[in-house]
This record gives sequence, structure tokens and C-alpha cells, in this order.
Amino acid sequence: MHVAERISRLGTETAFEVLLKARALEAQGKSIVHLEIGEPDFDTPPNVIEAAKGALDNGFTHYGPAAGLPEARQAIADYMNKTRGYKIWDADNVVITPGGKPIMFYGMMAMIDPGDEVIYPNPGFPIYESVINFLGAIPVPLQLREDKEFRFDVADLEALITPKTRMLIINTPQNPTGGILTYDDLKQIADLAIKHDIIVLSDEIYSQVTYGNFKHTSITEFEGMPERTFVLDGFSKTFAMTGWRLGYGLFPKDMAKVVAKLQTNCTSCTSSFSQIAAIEALHDRTLPHVDAFLKQFEARRDAIVAGLNEIPGFRCLKPHGAFYVFPNITGTGMTSQQMADFLLNDAGVACLSGTAFGAYGEGFIRFSYANSIENINEALKRVRTAIERRL
Repeated sequence: MHVAERISRLGTETAFEVLLKARALEAQGKSIVHLEIGEPDFDTPPNVIEAAKGALDNGFTHYGPAAGLPEARQAIADYMNKTRGYKIWDADNVVITPGGKPIMFYGMMAMIDPGDEVIYPNPGFPIYESVINFLGAIPVPLQLREDKEFRFDVADLEALITPKTRMLIINTPQNPTGGILTYDDLKQIADLAIKHDIIVLSDEIYSQVTYGNFKHTSITEFEGMPERTFVLDGFSKTFAMTGWRLGYGLFPKDMAKVVAKLQTNCTSCTSSFSQIAAIEALHDRTLPHVDAFLKQFEARRDAIVAGLNEIPGFRCLKPHGAFYVFPNITGTGMTSQQMADFLLNDAGVACLSGTAFGAYGEGFIRFSYANSIENINEALKRVRTAIERRL
């Protein structure tokens, strides 16, 4: 059967491919520690599960509006205003989708044309580049720099802007590095976006996963940016709801209608009972669960960073957000893919090559520390033993 040419322009998310390889090794009897998938190992808070059960009992089993249930959209708008510290959003800005990726896909489809240039972080979430290519736009990678704690240099960004630049993608806190753009970074980016009339996709899916004094700032805080920004967020990371497939976007109101129209054509709507659960997730009574998640993530981060820095040929910065570390492995003399394959097959530790996140990821690998301390310590022991044996 013929496959359309545009499909050849789609990339993939390597984490799921590595997971498949790891499962195959497990089926052969090999023990694998899974540090490849960016999925919290916690269960969804019980009050959220109970809300979903109640919604099913109360008849939330039917179609809903394409953009989402009005009460769920309002709850999201209220939550965003509260967590970002200002009041600019209401229900008409919100579109709720089955997971966060549709927000990225619909928003980019609605706003960029073939031949437009889109600047995106590299190393970065691989689906950015995939969607840019699929839509016939031109991907322009913007390097995240280890010496800047995996932020990019704003001067580098400015040098990439041309008359064809239509969109800039930012992700803070960032996958795969855990880096966070500072307030000053974001102010300078906002000034450039306004000066050059650039749309910004602000991926804030890890907005509530920060540590210490590092807090999330949204670029929509700056004057003139809500009108040219769409924000991607969701429930998977903060509330341990990956399998619920609940994402949302905040758009200028006229663009929210366009995105809702795309949803009508693709999925009709997001499941109604899960949106009732989403409202419960955003309630203050869920916060103790989220706080407990963050405390465990921070302890895991500290453990994995300390352990990696004791391994010959590795050096690892302490990330300020998300739940990933991105150690530099150039001191081992191995490429990123060689290291990822070696650790999976010889050490029984599943991780991702830095090049799974773009060409500027060469020399790095990514571990997710969304796993137990016990498993992290076991992984560190295995990695150190395998590396010392090889070197």
C-alpha cells in the first residue's frame, strides 16, 4: 500500500523504542533498570481517581464540546492564573486535548505555513522537529549550552532570526536537560519576539517541577506576549496522570476557536469523565500529593547527580527542574549512542542517547530519575561497574 510522502518527514520519540528493546531483553530473562521513560512512578492521587469514578457514575460518558467542558476550561484558566501569578486567562482561552502533543500539533498546524522557519531548542523534545518537518516548515536548531546550565544564549537566538522566522519554541523547565530559563532570559526573548513579530510556543509541561529557589516564569508574564504566545501544559508530569491523556493549551481567544476546530476534525473531543478528574486534580486538596512527589524527585535528583559524578568519564550538572539528568560522557571516549547501547546491553540500564534529542545532544545521555531511590542506586552501581570494567 502506498505511503504518503509527508509521512517520511515524521520523526519519533526514541524513549518508546528503547522501552521496547528493554522489554524484549526482560522477556529473555535479563534484569533492566528503566531510566529511559519520562513518566512519574507514582500513582495518580486517590482523590482524582475517585472523582473519575464519580463522574462515570453520574453520566459523564457522552460527547462534550470540542474545546472541553466549560467547567474544566474555567478550572484550568483559574489554575494558570494562580500558578503564574497574574490574571489574564479565562475559559475561552483554553482548549483541552487527549495529551499535550495535540496542542503542539494543532497550534503549529494553525500558525505556520510551508517554508516558514521555526527555531526550536536542541537538544530538545524530538517531536518539535518532527512536527516542523511534517508541516513543510524549516527547522532551525538553537543550541542549549552546558556552560550556561543548558540555557541558550540569547545572542545565538538573535543571530538565527531571519525574515522567514515565524515561530520560536521554548521549553522551561526543559526536557532532556532539566535547565530553566531565567526571568532575564525570558524578558530578552520576549523583546525579540515582539521586535521581529514572532509567535512563541511555550512548552510549560514541567512548570511545577522545580527545586530550591528556582521557580517557573512564563513568558506570557511580559507585556505584549499573551497575544503572540500559546502555552502547552497538562496533567501527566505534575499529577502523575500520564495514562489519562490530558493536556491543554492556552491561546488568544480567536486562535483557540481555530484549534478547537482542528480538534473537531481529529478527535471530536476529550473524554468527559477524565475532565471531571482534571478539575479535581487542580483543587487545593491535591497539593499535598504534588508536594510529596516533588520532595521525592528532589531526593532522587541529588542521589543520581552525586552518583554519576563519581563515575569515570562522566560529569553531571544538577538540574533545577523536570526529572532528568543529562550527563556529559565525552570523557569515556564513547559516542552517545554507543554509550546508550552499552549501558542497556552490558549494564542492564535503559537510558537515551543525547542525539535522540538532536545533533547538539552528542556527547550526552539522558537518565530519567522518575524512579525509586532503590532502582536509581542499583542503576548507578551497574553503570559504574560496567564503565570501570570497560575503561
